[in-house]
Amino acid sequence: MKKVYFWLLIFLTLSSRVAAQTPYYQGKTIRMMVGYPAGSAHDMWGRLVAPQLTKHIPGNPATVVENRTGAGSMVAANYVYNVAKPDGLTIGVINAALYFDQLMKRPEVQFDWSKYSWVGSSTPTNALLYMWANAPYKTIHDVRSATVPPKCGVTGTGNTGYYFPKLLEQAIGTKFQLVTGYQGGADIEIAVERGEVQCRAFSVQVFFGREPFNTWRSKNLVRVLVQTGKKRDARLPDTPLFNELMDQYQTAEAYRRLAKVLFGSGEFGSAPMIASPGIPPEQAKILREAYAKGLNDPDLIAEAKKKGLDPELIHGNDMENLAKEVMVQPPEVIALLKKVME
Repeated sequence: MKKVYFWLLIFLTLSSRVAAQTPYYQGKTIRMMVGYPAGSAHDMWGRLVAPQLTKHIPGNPATVVENRTGAGSMVAANYVYNVAKPDGLTIGVINAALYFDQLMKRPEVQFDWSKYSWVGSSTPTNALLYMWANAPYKTIHDVRSATVPPKCGVTGTGNTGYYFPKLLEQAIGTKFQLVTGYQGGADIEIAVERGEVQCRAFSVQVFFGREPFNTWRSKNLVRVLVQTGKKRDARLPDTPLFNELMDQYQTAEAYRRLAKVLFGSGEFGSAPMIASPGIPPEQAKILREAYAKGLNDPDLIAEAKKKGLDPELIHGNDMENLAKEVMVQPPEVIALLKKVME
């Protein structure tokens, strides 16, 4: 009987050692929930990064990309926060500005931005607003003086497409009619070509990164009326900066501060990746390290260049700190935010 106990003890000891040496992710599958449709910029980033996670995570788990669309990625954000288990096996790719909706206490928000497990992101972003070339608005000043406002396509309220036109209205007196409800950017682009809407606000990087914008630019079908950032993009030397327009129209300081809050979302990058809150720290570390290695992987860089994307790592640790920082805003900024966003 003693021999039986002896060999049982040996067996259990060896089994525990083998289990301890087996990577957590080995034999598992990571589900990547992209909050926008296939072909969107977020989808492109997700599909670029997915094989890199498989490559660089110990145990080489499978990584499957799923498009869980709706409300400007709000559906995906809520799913990762509330439904997905905190086991490090579900990642979301979402809109960087969703925290605006939480600051305004909108009922559809079912997450706490500061409590996500932040994996990483790429490429801090600036924004622009383009206009279809045959529309009667040749400059942003034309929009300001127009009797009939142009129609801009929008996916949801918590993104650049919504808040940039609204901020332009408050800061320099332009007028836009926002047409919401599109599932993704591709739907808006089709609507622009059909004449349903004439304009859209989104990131500079996407505008120069994929079709149909490359073709549109080559055929002079579209013009850019305004851009954000501290200096003009070299590819848009004749397009005024938002800051320049605020100087020209003597925008009040309160709205200048609001602009810093709104465009601070660009620091979260082109396609932030999140995991459920409360995943074990060691798993968060594994995901962050794999993302960082993947974004510097020669294969990803080469593929990104082909798509017109420019990888620039934003580390998950930095995003975690930033997420806590942006959620602390004084009442006057929240009041102005509501005025612009509602």
